[in-house]
Amino acid sequence: MFALGWLELFWPDTPIQVGSTVAVLVRTLGVWSLNACRIVYVFEDDAPIRSYGFAYGTLPEHAEQGEERFSIEWDQSDDSVWYDILAFSRPRHWLLRAGLGYRYGRRLQKRFSRDSMSAMVAAVRGQTPAPAL
Repeated sequence: MFALGWLELFWPDTPIQVGSTVAVLVRTLGVWSLNACRIVYVFEDDAPIRSYGFAYGTLPEHAEQGEERFSIEWDQSDDSVWYDILAFSRPRHWLLRAGLGYRYGRRLQKRFSRDSMSAMVAAVRGQTPAPAL
């Protein structure tokens, strides 16, 4: 869900547990930026729908300030699978606080959601997603 060509997670083998720190490396407009996050909670439930997920909060080195939750749900009764991203944030970096920077930052977040969903669908189908550059 993070290997998108224009975005990578460091380190991808970091354990999904409260307190783990990761960084998201993002390339936009030909510039790379590293955005630090910490996992703030993990959840897992078996009934009636199996679900698993985690959320991370941004650290001061992140361009945004907020939290993002990722979850997978499997309804065994009809074998449907759901992938969900829930985020709330506000710009932390001065370039993203107003005007075009603000709109660009929001557009980038929507792009991440769309591309992450495509990567998850490809993973479930056993395919390798094409990088979205």
